[in-house]
Amino acid sequence: MSIPTGTPMGGPGAGRSPLGLDFPQSLAVYDDYAAAQKAVDFLADRKFPVEQCMIVGTDLKRLERITGRLTTGKVALGGLLSGAWFGLFIGLLFGLFTEEGLLTILLSTVLFGALFGVIWALAGYAATRGRRDFSSVTQVVATRYEVLVEHKVAAQARELLAELPGGRPDPFA
Repeated sequence: MSIPTGTPMGGPGAGRSPLGLDFPQSLAVYDDYAAAQKAVDFLADRKFPVEQCMIVGTDLKRLERITGRLTTGKVALGGLLSGAWFGLFIGLLFGLFTEEGLLTILLSTVLFGALFGVIWALAGYAATRGRRDFSSVTQVVATRYEVLVEHKVAAQARELLAELPGGRPDPFA
């Protein structure tokens, strides 16, 4: 994988990576984050200037874990609860700036929030027309982790990393 390095002809920002390294070079590629972190920690223990390193997750995958089936009742209950919480928050804010009874304000904003939450959730669920009748959580994960290092200290980093027990993987793997 290559990292965009800016303008190649020496213009403003030439060679600058998105996180501030000038002309970063690949030091090693690992299959998991823990191994990449261990390599950088090893360099830190050897007094290497690790602020000139970067761990980049590559080969990204989007994972979606299905957590359950959605029904109209579950959607309505979720809307009711989230609306009630929002109403409670608004009620507490109103309570700070009014002379009326706090309990009256809280009850009314919680009820209006719950009603609004149910209506909004059911409208959104109806808009899907059954195309997504399940709930899920998603996560983006990297399958490989590349340790990049500033070009000026790449040779020093390679020498130090060669001392790491278990060796280091081929940076071009």
